Amino acid sequence: MKFIDEAKIQVIAGKGGDGSASFRREKFIPRGGPDGGDGGHGGSIFAIADRNINTLVDYRFARIHRAKKGENGHGADRYGKGAEDIVLRMPVGTVITDNATGEVIADLKCHQQKTLLAKGGAGGIGNLHFKSSTNRAPRQFTFGEPGQEFELKLELKVLADVGLLGMPNAGKSTLIRAVSAARPKVADYPFTTLHPNLGMVRVDQNRSFVMADIPGLIEGAAEGAGLGHRFLKHLARTRLLLHLVDVAPLDESIDPVREAKAIVKELKKYDESLYQKPRWLVLNKTDMLPADEREKICRKLIRGLGWKGKSFIISALTGEGCKELTYAIMEHLEQESIESDASGG
Repeated sequence: MKFIDEAKIQVIAGKGGDGSASFRREKFIPRGGPDGGDGGHGGSIFAIADRNINTLVDYRFARIHRAKKGENGHGADRYGKGAEDIVLRMPVGTVITDNATGEVIADLKCHQQKTLLAKGGAGGIGNLHFKSSTNRAPRQFTFGEPGQEFELKLELKVLADVGLLGMPNAGKSTLIRAVSAARPKVADYPFTTLHPNLGMVRVDQNRSFVMADIPGLIEGAAEGAGLGHRFLKHLARTRLLLHLVDVAPLDESIDPVREAKAIVKELKKYDESLYQKPRWLVLNKTDMLPADEREKICRKLIRGLGWKGKSFIISALTGEGCKELTYAIMEHLEQESIESDASGG
């Protein structure tokens, strides 16, 4: 299925049914009085989060969603039937924004979370309600109210605990394959990942976290170069970023230090809050280095970056160092949860 993470739709709630102006007509009852019923309410439109959906592809082409009108009122005190509501199922992580004002209407973070997108119009009032001691034969009634109408922007931000950052071909897809059951495409050329992939990393029987792999970034991504800028938003909900660096690029003219610094620069340029997230350095593809020079080359790279935070040396292809990395991530996430609970966050 094609991955679609943005769409624009129009939602039009149903109009309320009109009230009725009717009078009772029966044999031997010459002045039966008013008996016009109210109109039914128009159909409303709701959105509900569904964890079984992972893309907005259904809304790329089905742009207009229109609820039905309420039934008009009838004579003999009969009220019109209300129209059925429409429920739009969307992936968990969908942010719904009013395209005209930019106001966020809903952020669907939980499975089965439901929100009202457009309210149906109220039904009109029949002449039954206008009778009084001085108005015995009212002919007044009201029309049904129009339903709400909005143009909405849908934006999917995947829910993951850990996000992978890095240049194309840094080994992000290989890492997520090594530590989870996810099977993204892996090849020896850049941009093999064309859309985000999620993998469940199970550390122990009851300890796990979700890892997200997005297309690789290149210099100028914040201005739209390459693919990664489109998917950086998927890292917004993550709690930890892993910055993967290829320590043994096939092209000897490539400087891993310069490329790593370029990624950090793009991250800051794109979103300051994303730049401020906890970020660990992961030096990958160490199996490509001579065994006696690995430590020396990795230390030199860390010094060149001026890296002061946590760093790990791994080979996603052979699995070397991956277990230690996943356990460290799990401990970090658990500690963060404990601190968040203690502070009431």
